[in-house]
Amino acid sequence: MPAASAIRAGVVAVAATLALAGCGLGAGSKPSAVALLVTQGFGAQTIVSNPAPKIVGADTVMRMLERNATTTTRYGGGFVQSVDGLAGGGGRDWFYYVNGVEQQRGAAATRLHNGDHVWWDRHDWSATNDVPAVVGSFPEPFVDGYGGKRLPLRIECTQSASRACSAVEKVFSGYNLIASLGCLLCSQYNQSLRVLVGPYATLTADPAADELAHGVGSSGVYARFENGGRTLALLDAAGHVVRSAGTGAGLVAATRFGNQPPVWFVTGTDAAGVAAAVQAFNAATLDQRFAVAVLAGEAIPLPDSRP
Repeated sequence: MPAASAIRAGVVAVAATLALAGCGLGAGSKPSAVALLVTQGFGAQTIVSNPAPKIVGADTVMRMLERNATTTTRYGGGFVQSVDGLAGGGGRDWFYYVNGVEQQRGAAATRLHNGDHVWWDRHDWSATNDVPAVVGSFPEPFVDGYGGKRLPLRIECTQSASRACSAVEKVFSGYNLIASLGCLLCSQYNQSLRVLVGPYATLTADPAADELAHGVGSSGVYARFENGGRTLALLDAAGHVVRSAGTGAGLVAATRFGNQPPVWFVTGTDAAGVAAAVQAFNAATLDQRFAVAVLAGEAIPLPDSRP
């Protein structure tokens, strides 16, 4: 059994145990403003898009999926085998995110909360089976948080008065979100949703940013910065470099460092790359994307599917 399969098997075993107690939580208050999205291929193909799915009482993520799509499970109901006839296996399986954050528990043990946007995606996990955060549920998790808890928003800029930081702050103000502005690593409070803005070479002191130089196995982002941050390499689903770009290449992505909240990046190879990333920092461009690279004005979903 490959190492990745062994890890997933362990997760499944835990999920199956939790499922015995958590699959049918019907009693309790019904959460509001919940949405369900089911896709495959890292968001490339939509299977179910339901902004108002059927929910009964205090449903779990698994029960909501079963009520709104034809679903088969394994391991005592703790692991999704198929959705609407699309089955896992052969290096492709079902993963789920709540408000853009990969969950640490099985879906049968994860309760729904107000404002939860649940995203299931069937994709190739040969490069990594751990994508800790995705950008495709924007403006979540900034509006409703995750796990039923809202977190403070902090924008950390390498140049706090820069035009890019002001533009990012303006995007959040459009959602009536108030962000604190500061320099990189100036705050010791690490329970905030942080957005790092600036050329990648100026962000590397942050441990979460450092992961973007080590590839998808480290960051969960299908891109990596090379050549001291002056080059952005775009990876395919298998983790191979498809193409690279230098001047003006931008990236909007998210990851996590340890158990800290997700960290988002509006970054690039240089100031022009950051400006390009700012242009992509909106709900329309990020929708259903795991991450987005910007090359020559084109927003490219990651992983890169170019032959």
